[in-house]
Amino acid sequence: MNCKLIWSAFMLALTTTGAIAQDISQSQVPAVVLNSFQQKFPKAKKVDWELKGNVYEAEFETGLFGTDQEAWFQHNGRLLRYKTDINKRDLPKNVVDRVKRDFPGYRIDDAKRITAEQKVSYAFEVKSPKEEWKLVVDSQGNILEKVRD
Repeated sequence: MNCKLIWSAFMLALTTTGAIAQDISQSQVPAVVLNSFQQKFPKAKKVDWELKGNVYEAEFETGLFGTDQEAWFQHNGRLLRYKTDINKRDLPKNVVDRVKRDFPGYRIDDAKRITAEQKVSYAFEVKSPKEEWKLVVDSQGNILEKVRD
C-alpha cells in the first residue's frame, strides 16, 4: 500500500509539473546534470531538454533503431526516473500472466519499462475492439494504476 501511495504521489508530481514545463537548450542544463546524464547514457542522441519545476527531463534516443527514452534528474545530477520503450515480448511473465487473467482477449501495446528509486514497473496499454486501458504494473504483476482510455 505504501508503495502505491509513493508511486501515485510521484506520478502526480510529474504530471502536474508538466503544465509548467519549458524547453531549454543544453547550455541551460547545469553541468552536474549533464555529466550525470552523459555517464548514464553515453550513446544518447537527439537529446531534448525540458525543465519541469526543478526537475530536468531529457528525451533522447539510443540504439540502431532509435529507441525512445526519457530520464528525469534533480538539479544535483541524481537520476530520479528513467523510462524506455520496450517490446511487449520483453515484459516479465508475471506481468503478461496478469494481463491474460484480468484482460482476456486484449492485446498489449506501447510498452515501457520505468525505473524509479531502484524499483521497476511497466506502463502499457491493453486494447480490445470495445475498450482500452492504460496500466502501470510492477514486476510481480500487481496493478499499480489502471485508467480507462
